[in-house]
Amino acid sequence: MCHDARMANFRVSRSTSVAADPALVHRLVNDFHEWPAWSPWEGVDPELQRTYSGAEAGVGAHYAWSGNRKAGQGSMEITGSTPERVDVALTVLKPFRSTSVVTFELAATGAGTEVTWVMTGEQKGLAAVLGRVVSMDRLVGKDFERGLAQLKATAEA
Repeated sequence: MCHDARMANFRVSRSTSVAADPALVHRLVNDFHEWPAWSPWEGVDPELQRTYSGAEAGVGAHYAWSGNRKAGQGSMEITGSTPERVDVALTVLKPFRSTSVVTFELAATGAGTEVTWVMTGEQKGLAAVLGRVVSMDRLVGKDFERGLAQLKATAEA
């Protein structure tokens, strides 16, 4: 296989334990209408425009956003949903074009739910060049940690 220097694969993963039933955590992740309660990017643009379409929740649910320079523009669609996992196709249009696969893995534990948030994808063009300077893990890892902490607080409330 030929390796293109202008492309780079990435994987970002963070986990937390939530003292709540997996079904509750699943509902918070499986319905984009619930994301404002815990998403780490919610406060970035108070004027953020959101559009919900497709299914109300689960497979086929679609969410698009458009905002200021920090919020950017893009969309998400739930492509898979089981009690143990929610898969999301993420397309970012601004500030950089990218497509990623986002997965929330939910494992029942004695104390509640172990949640693992994973994002995988390929950086191309300018994003790949920047990716050699600052990894995707450094770019979004802290956001994942903040989002999981807010998801935990929301689910445990």
